[in-house]
Amino acid sequence: MHSSTRLPEITTSRGLLALSPVAVFLCLYLVVSIAIGDFYKMPLSVALLVASVWSIVIYRRGGTLVERIETFSRSAGHANILYMIWIFILAGAFAALAKEIGAIDATVNFTLRFFPSQFIVPALFVASCFISLSIGTSVGTVVALTPLAVEMANASGACLPFYVAVVLGGAFFGDNLSFISDTTIAATRSQGCQMADKFKANLWICVPAAIITLLVYVVMSLGTPEVSVGDDANPVMILPYIVVLVAAVMGVNVTVVLSLGIITALALGLFYGHDIISLFGYMGTGIDSMGDLIIVTLLAAGMLGVIKAAGGIQYLLRVLTSRVSGLRGAQVCIAILVAIVNLCTANNTVAIITVGGISREIGERYGVDPRKNASLLDSCACIVQCLIPYGAQTLLASSLAGIAPAAPFVYLYYPWTLALMVVLSIVFLFPHRLHRRG
Repeated sequence: MHSSTRLPEITTSRGLLALSPVAVFLCLYLVVSIAIGDFYKMPLSVALLVASVWSIVIYRRGGTLVERIETFSRSAGHANILYMIWIFILAGAFAALAKEIGAIDATVNFTLRFFPSQFIVPALFVASCFISLSIGTSVGTVVALTPLAVEMANASGACLPFYVAVVLGGAFFGDNLSFISDTTIAATRSQGCQMADKFKANLWICVPAAIITLLVYVVMSLGTPEVSVGDDANPVMILPYIVVLVAAVMGVNVTVVLSLGIITALALGLFYGHDIISLFGYMGTGIDSMGDLIIVTLLAAGMLGVIKAAGGIQYLLRVLTSRVSGLRGAQVCIAILVAIVNLCTANNTVAIITVGGISREIGERYGVDPRKNASLLDSCACIVQCLIPYGAQTLLASSLAGIAPAAPFVYLYYPWTLALMVVLSIVFLFPHRLHRRG
């Protein structure tokens, strides 16, 4: 994946114009929401629709209007995007079906009965970290644990966005570290290092961040009142959830995981007296609930595709690499590169692949060890992906929880702690064994 990368010459005016749809979106959604103090007032889909239209309008070099729309549509209809939509559809069907037959209520009841309720939050974070590390995907972890987090929050009367943020933080811990994560594969291949070496380098950044976050959750949980547990839940109804978790930990494809969960839930529903039409109706309701999420995903993918085609990403790369100097400066540049590209693409794997070649050249020129390079790429991409409200993981979690995509933002302690550890690793150059002068 390594080759000498020559960035095309793009004027400042053209580059900024190509990136302007991102500014339009952020102003419409984040700035307006912050100004009025309510993230529920401004629909994410409307903000993305306006920004998408603007991206097509300003993409004059894309040919006729029809040709520009075709560029937008090709990006929106990319295989990766459609695969994500399949996951959304299956997740919606499973979540609604499991809830209606009593699977989620039974799982929450079982959990609260055998685990101290005041420490549910730390346990949820640890479970998210473990599952994501095992399966290598933050999306799969979100699918598996968000419904459980929602019911736990409701049972204890706690803040729902906070519980969703706990799951999101843990999900990106494993996404960043796992050997089978696509971000790990992309980072190590682009930098020419072994996964095990990148894993060891990443431990110095991720593990302290996770420990600090866990301690925060433990301290916050002290003094939390006990939650009463009822006896009306059927423990057998836990089975669909067990099937999903076991299959996920075994590394089964997430679409297969969800399909197995749906089949198990259907079988239990029929056994306990539900008619098949009602069960299909529950699934249909769940699928319908994913409609807004699917629209947002398509709009974001199309808009970001036009930005890339218009030269926005190339302009960013050229500007950020033009004044690199020194070992620390090189690492800062690599971190900012992947972070900003992730902000513009809303996909951490794509961001790593996009800047991988340039990052490797910077590392070779200024003596940044490939293992540290890969660690920075993966960590910074995961940080941004966890924090942006239009990332697939946050959109899926917020849709399953029925909250605004930006609602969990203020409770996302892990990515901010991880960002702090990244900064410290650059300032103090650790792990020390990875730094060499070149």
